[in-house]
Amino acid sequence: MKLAMIGFGQAGGKVVDRFLDYDDRTNSGIVRAAIAVNSAKADLMGLTNIPQENRILIGQARVKGHGVGADNELGAEIAEEDIDEVQNAVDSIPTHEVDAFLVVAGMGGGTGSGGAPVLAKHLKRIYTIPVYGLGILPGTDEGGIYTLNAARSFQTFVREVDNLLVFDNDSWRQTGESMEGGYDQINEEIVRRFGVLFGAGEVGEGQEVAESVVDSSEIINTLSGGGVSTVGYASEDVELNTSGGLLSRFTGGGGGGNDGLDAANTTNRITSLVRKAALGRLTLPCEIDGAERALLVLSGPSEYLNRKGIERGRKWLEEETGSMEVRGGDFPRQVPEVSAAILLSGVTNVPRIKRLQQVAIEAQDNMEDIQSESQQNLESLVEDDEDELEPLF
Repeated sequence: MKLAMIGFGQAGGKVVDRFLDYDDRTNSGIVRAAIAVNSAKADLMGLTNIPQENRILIGQARVKGHGVGADNELGAEIAEEDIDEVQNAVDSIPTHEVDAFLVVAGMGGGTGSGGAPVLAKHLKRIYTIPVYGLGILPGTDEGGIYTLNAARSFQTFVREVDNLLVFDNDSWRQTGESMEGGYDQINEEIVRRFGVLFGAGEVGEGQEVAESVVDSSEIINTLSGGGVSTVGYASEDVELNTSGGLLSRFTGGGGGGNDGLDAANTTNRITSLVRKAALGRLTLPCEIDGAERALLVLSGPSEYLNRKGIERGRKWLEEETGSMEVRGGDFPRQVPEVSAAILLSGVTNVPRIKRLQQVAIEAQDNMEDIQSESQQNLESLVEDDEDELEPLF
């Protein structure tokens, strides 16, 4: 699948930058064009892979390149005011070679949280290809203002895109991790999961063609209908043995090379991997039953991609989700692992989003109370009933 990626704000820019690095490492060719948009000049300067001419600084008249300070209303305003500057960069993208736009943003900050929905709305008005969002939720320990921003951004972003893929930082931060180290690890998880998914079906010269091809139309159909999506992922290493054949814990095989592969064992292991991907850590934790559509992609060396196992995994997913729209296929890659990526689209049973909205409403009420109290305290501080002073003007 060929994507035009636009990273909006600090988190969005970093994720798109990392996608370009992934593309380079894996030769997957997912990113057809990459743009970063920000109101903070320093954030744009910190990127390494996005071309300089595609780093767009907005809001200079209002914030002078210093960012919006987590004010996502201001972020939305400057995105609307400077949308033509972003459009100038988008104009350079050969959209006839692109399957979809992917607008990436952290939903807890200011620029991306406010600006990404504005850009998505603008792109949908002009282009006929799908416009998807990849929204990153802040951790609950990041503070009330970020939770409030995320809740407001989420309900706007999901309305403006054709589908909103969500990644929840809360589920991925590890105890004792530094802030920077934690985000680096999270960004790597994002590109790995979405990279396998969007990379499926791409066949280079001399590469093997899948038995059951997953192409961009399968992904587009899975994401059609809108709503919220989450991705599950699981992998097991495949090791090289001394004779050059592939030997693996995945197959449980002794012996050497492909002769040691046992079809029944491989089928069971694939089914187990699919279950791990669906029931393990999702990018957005949710109950998988009730998902409207799903897509299963098994990736790895072709000798391990047992068709019967893939079909059994797809049927299991059908039963678990209750969906009649479960697509599946394989993606042969010469990499030392076998992985299962599962896209669950149209999920509705998402306790994390309900909690986020609840906490945001409480934070909004508290902020209003604090502002009101602060105003009263200021008035009592400057008023002196006994001896009134005349102000200067």
